[in-house]
Amino acid sequence: MLSSSSSTIHAPPPPITTVSQRKLACSKKKKRATTSITCKRAPPKWLPPSTSVPLPPLSAFPLAASISILLWSTPAYAGFLSGSTGLESVPGPQLPQFDFLNKWNDTNQKRYAELDSKFKSSTVLKDLLEKSKLNKERNRQEIQDKYCLRGAEWGVGDCSTQGMTDEEKDSFIAMLKKRVGE
Repeated sequence: MLSSSSSTIHAPPPPITTVSQRKLACSKKKKRATTSITCKRAPPKWLPPSTSVPLPPLSAFPLAASISILLWSTPAYAGFLSGSTGLESVPGPQLPQFDFLNKWNDTNQKRYAELDSKFKSSTVLKDLLEKSKLNKERNRQEIQDKYCLRGAEWGVGDCSTQGMTDEEKDSFIAMLKKRVGE
């Protein structure tokens, strides 16, 4: 096919078999009761008569590769490094030790330990812990009252009052308070 914009020739797909003649050659073979006819296609007119066009077989390689992958019998592994111990198990190199850094680290550790012991024995921490215990007891009762008022132990809660009118909500809350004993 010749395009009008350029003078390049686009070749059609090559024939299926090796072709060395221009004419269509057919041969008849008789085998007992059947007759088979074998034909070779003529090459395209743009090929010179002495040119032969070898073609690969019909997609044999992709088919063979697919079958070999499907029939592969070895188990799948997590990866080629799945059996290795990893970098974490190998101890690193010993870094150089500097005396002034070691002394500085020791003094800081001592200072932090002293500050921690001072804070643990301070009156501020004792007062805060005492207030926290009192608040915990007081808040526990308030939380328990709210829990009982909502009626969670009976399987009803805030969601059960969504479709109620104001009067129904008030009567429902009064009934819950009555059951709790308030």
